[in-house]
Amino acid sequence: MNKKIVLSILGKILWAEAALLVLPLIVSIIYGNSCIPAFLITIAVAVIIALPLIFLCKTDNKRIYSKEGFVIVSLAWIIMSVIGCLPFVISGEIPSFFDALFETVSGFTTTGASILTDIEGMSEGLLFWRSFTHWIGGMGVLVFVLALSQELPDRSIHIMRAEMPGPIVDKLVPKAKETAKILYLIYIVLTLAEIVILVLCKMPLFEAVVHTFGTAGTGGFGVKADSMGSYSPVIQWVIAVFMFIFGINFNLYYLILLKRIRSVFRSSELWVYVGVGVVSCALITFNIYDSCEGLSEALRLSAFQVSSVMTTTGYATADFNLWPGFSKTLLLILMFMGACAGSTAGGLKVSRVIILVKGMRRELHRLLHPRSVRTLKLEGKRLDEQTLSSANSYLTVYVASVVVIFLLLSIDNFDIETNFSATVACFNNIGPGLGVVGPAGNFSEYSVFSKIILTAAMLLGRLEIFPLLLCFSPATWLKK
Repeated sequence: MNKKIVLSILGKILWAEAALLVLPLIVSIIYGNSCIPAFLITIAVAVIIALPLIFLCKTDNKRIYSKEGFVIVSLAWIIMSVIGCLPFVISGEIPSFFDALFETVSGFTTTGASILTDIEGMSEGLLFWRSFTHWIGGMGVLVFVLALSQELPDRSIHIMRAEMPGPIVDKLVPKAKETAKILYLIYIVLTLAEIVILVLCKMPLFEAVVHTFGTAGTGGFGVKADSMGSYSPVIQWVIAVFMFIFGINFNLYYLILLKRIRSVFRSSELWVYVGVGVVSCALITFNIYDSCEGLSEALRLSAFQVSSVMTTTGYATADFNLWPGFSKTLLLILMFMGACAGSTAGGLKVSRVIILVKGMRRELHRLLHPRSVRTLKLEGKRLDEQTLSSANSYLTVYVASVVVIFLLLSIDNFDIETNFSATVACFNNIGPGLGVVGPAGNFSEYSVFSKIILTAAMLLGRLEIFPLLLCFSPATWLKK
């Protein structure tokens, strides 16, 4: 384990977080908020911790392998969340440390689950920071540091693979740093486009920025208690479309820049993603039609909620907790699947679902034709046995994690629907669930113990389990 390079990069992460905290500080100054000292103190704490790590842990050995990548990513997300929650605690707007940590982890992991009961009573600076954590966590702050740093070795692709969600993460260009720059350039352009369009649709600039952060990071934090319910139908459609856009694999946008449009349309993951979304939207529209004022409203409500749940964003235009059982069940299924690999969304990922389905079909074929050999492909590439094994292993650990979290939450004596949907919503980084934690509710009623469990669940889901497990495994730290 190259401990010095691990500590050095963690120092740079904290330095980057201190710099990013300047933006909500500026917003606080503009609006004259009382939370200005809270941001100044937090920035000072981040810098004081970062400087010794950066300058005292310098090393000529800058080798980074998978082991270092997993540890760096896991510790970075934990440390960033602890530092990031300080403005809420110091300002007194979320006085409980564990509540503030839950809210901050929910932001960085782009979950969107909240313990707040009076969102509209929060200061603009903290509302900005709360949603800005979505934007930072959506693409990953380590990817951001990779894009800016000139000192990290190209083996830092191991950091990207540990942080970026999905079963397969490849370099778009030969160097990982250039890949990170391309990803963030696409991310920034799409973000600016959504802000401009929302402002043109007459959404106030501050609210447009905050909701764009929530959409781009597929997180779902906003500024109103009813989420997106009080905004105009036009704005709701814009948000729905951009949620769906940010759920697409960013590699495809790079192919569009290269004018390789045919390669984009040959993506099986894209077609499955779009197909599932369209079919789900049609089914829910039909199911809720009788309770809506016409087809247009039913279509808008279903399209928005399908897009929100599939991309694990968590925005809502209606309390789907009151919808018919079929629609709620379908949304719960979509919570598991999620969007595309290489996007800012959570869930199992469409590509992993495709791999699992292909693997099951091959096993059924083998039962009928034991001597046959069938090669599986995804996006025109052959799937090797290691990829199939990894997908199956992930599914096993995924199910086991859901069961354990669900069991631990039962201590609070909420109903099964609430506990199970809370587990799925946090572990898949979605946000609202059903029952007490539905769109009209929040997670404030859970005990401190359950909030800690759900906080860990959000981190496990965002980093896809293995980095955190490996980080805290004694074998990872043993010298070989």
